[in-house]
Amino acid sequence: MSAPAQDQAQARSRPKMRRAAAAGMAGTMLEYYDFAIYGLAAALVFGPVFFPSTDPAVGVLASFATFGVGFLARPLGGIVFGHLGDRMGRKNILVVTVLMMGLSTVLIGCLPGYDSIGYWGAALLVALRLVQGFAFGGEQSGAILMVAEHAGEGRRGLFSALPGAGLSLGLILGNLAFLAVGQLGQEALLAWGWRIPFWAGGVLVIVGLLIRRTVAESPEFERLKASRQVSRSPILELVRTHPVEILFAVGVQVGVAVTAYIAIAYSLSFAKLQGVPGSLPLIGVLVASALHLVLLPLAGGLSDRIGRLPVHATGVLVLAVMGVLFLPMIAGGTPGLVIGAYVLFYGLGWGVLTGAFPSMLAESFDPAVSYSGLSVAMQLGNIVGGFTPFVATLVVTAWGTGALGIGVTVIVLLSGVSAAALVRRTARRRPGGTAGTGARSVPGAVAAGAEGAR
Repeated sequence: MSAPAQDQAQARSRPKMRRAAAAGMAGTMLEYYDFAIYGLAAALVFGPVFFPSTDPAVGVLASFATFGVGFLARPLGGIVFGHLGDRMGRKNILVVTVLMMGLSTVLIGCLPGYDSIGYWGAALLVALRLVQGFAFGGEQSGAILMVAEHAGEGRRGLFSALPGAGLSLGLILGNLAFLAVGQLGQEALLAWGWRIPFWAGGVLVIVGLLIRRTVAESPEFERLKASRQVSRSPILELVRTHPVEILFAVGVQVGVAVTAYIAIAYSLSFAKLQGVPGSLPLIGVLVASALHLVLLPLAGGLSDRIGRLPVHATGVLVLAVMGVLFLPMIAGGTPGLVIGAYVLFYGLGWGVLTGAFPSMLAESFDPAVSYSGLSVAMQLGNIVGGFTPFVATLVVTAWGTGALGIGVTVIVLLSGVSAAALVRRTARRRPGGTAGTGARSVPGAVAAGAEGAR
């Protein structure tokens, strides 16, 4: 293709890329809005509403257990929706997943508590969490893949990172919603105020559906269909051809998930037990989310230029250091320490890390099994993350914050090792050694991008 023709093709593709990025952001925003309000409700409300106990710590543990239950359904959702996405296309699957997540969120806001129907309320809560987890299993990976396949070489890092902006927006909206209902007072919050953020999730569902209806199918999947290369058994083919890539991708995702759930779920309960004023952690998450929103596309774009690994490794190093400092800074209780802890750990470290890892994982699997590969790897890693608040509560109770901090640092470093192994293996497997490097598909840049990965 001549240079002018290539420029015209790229110009025609830009609106499609923008719509794909907006659709990915909309779904991710709903996911993490739900994540934020559920994590906050589990830490602050669900104990007395669904699990009344004379010991508040028991109620918190039970609430975090329901938080983790949703993650058990994610691998199954990843398998089912990954298979359907590789067989039938990305677009329709992403409409189904966002609808399932949104309806479950609204219905949680309608559940009666223990005072009305006893533990049946908790049982229904668990059931809806399972539905959410099942839908999330195909949503997160599908959104990343859809954007990555629309973007193509040279811009994949930047555009694959953009769905993560929906993550920050969802967290900001969720925290603002709970800050608002928290002004009602503890009695009103427990009686009915906590339901309002869940009902408001219905608005995000409508927005997400409207945006996703305008998105074109992935060009990569259209090429697979046209050449009759669509896999008949994506999961079986994935396991047969990419077992090592799955293992390393799970390792990468574990680091992403554990640090996220320590920062925006467990830390809120920890701060409350330490007597830290309730608004400070929420403000910290809001400020850190705003920084994350800025750093995410910058880190993704930088990974297109210098490679995924250098950017990812920078995030790993920040998180490894802050792993042992994060909770002690929060326990310090002063506004500067609390907000600074969230800004450094979540805003800076996690912001850089999550700018590089989506494209890294999207490039690790062949197109015919990429939806399945991405879904299975991410959701297996998310199982560990989902139970992080529960395990963290037990660890801190038994051995203190130091033990938990060391554990977080070790997990982050192992995740960095997995990322290095994944990129090197994928680069060797593909022609030109460009996978995971961020190399641009122009003469001379392939080698430069590959060198950046090293």
